[in-house]
Amino acid sequence: MSGFVCPVCGLPLDRTEKSYTCAGNHCYDISKSGYVNLLLSQKGGNHGDDKIMVKARRDFLEKGYYNALRDKITDTVKKYASDGAVILDAGCGECFYTSHFYEELVREGIKAEVLALDISKNALAAAKSRSKGIEKAVASIFHMPVADSSCDIIVNVFAPFCREEFLRVLKPGGIYIQTIPLEEHLFELKEIVYDNPYKNQVEPYRIDGFELAKSSELRRKVVLQTTDDIKALFMMTPYYYRTSEKDFAKLDSVDSLKVSTEFAVLAFKKK
Repeated sequence: MSGFVCPVCGLPLDRTEKSYTCAGNHCYDISKSGYVNLLLSQKGGNHGDDKIMVKARRDFLEKGYYNALRDKITDTVKKYASDGAVILDAGCGECFYTSHFYEELVREGIKAEVLALDISKNALAAAKSRSKGIEKAVASIFHMPVADSSCDIIVNVFAPFCREEFLRVLKPGGIYIQTIPLEEHLFELKEIVYDNPYKNQVEPYRIDGFELAKSSELRRKVVLQTTDDIKALFMMTPYYYRTSEKDFAKLDSVDSLKVSTEFAVLAFKKK
């Protein structure tokens, strides 16, 4: 039995070696990259992050610059996970964070079911080499193929937020773990690219329907050691698609950069 449900009829999905099927005779093939496509709307071709953004993020993350954040997210998941828990990474990308907390849970003998979904086929294709024990699906955070009150933990790292869906799929007392950038995050990078850079606006740590259970702030200076690393970091952010070629080209002359990385990892409990 899969942790995902049929996006057409909502019935549970059974997983075989090559496909997912439900009792309503709907069938979804598993791709060669190991994910299943449960996104109903196929209009407009590929959705979400394109190959350029996915490659930039993968190249950057594999250098270890965000390992401290990865470890903080993993520690937070471990704090609330227990045997039999169902954990959903909503907006998993190429499963950099997902695979790490999954492997740490396995290493500590915690038997949890880990689901990962993202709207980008490109991201999930890049996750092919990540942990085989994770169920991966192309789907929208705003219409998740997950049953009501079926998840113990939701993880959401720099991904879109849909309060109604998260409340729907979380069990009573379930935990929502959110990672957001803080005020000074990447400010030195923005100073190079933009004439009038601005700091991030951070809202109070409050969400209707949840109570804050734990907050951790991680503030570190990271030294980017090559121009390629600097450009990869910028390209994995939403700024890239809102920036002119002329402004982006300013990074070509920068071969190292000490940049602020600031994150909040927040755990909210469903009321």
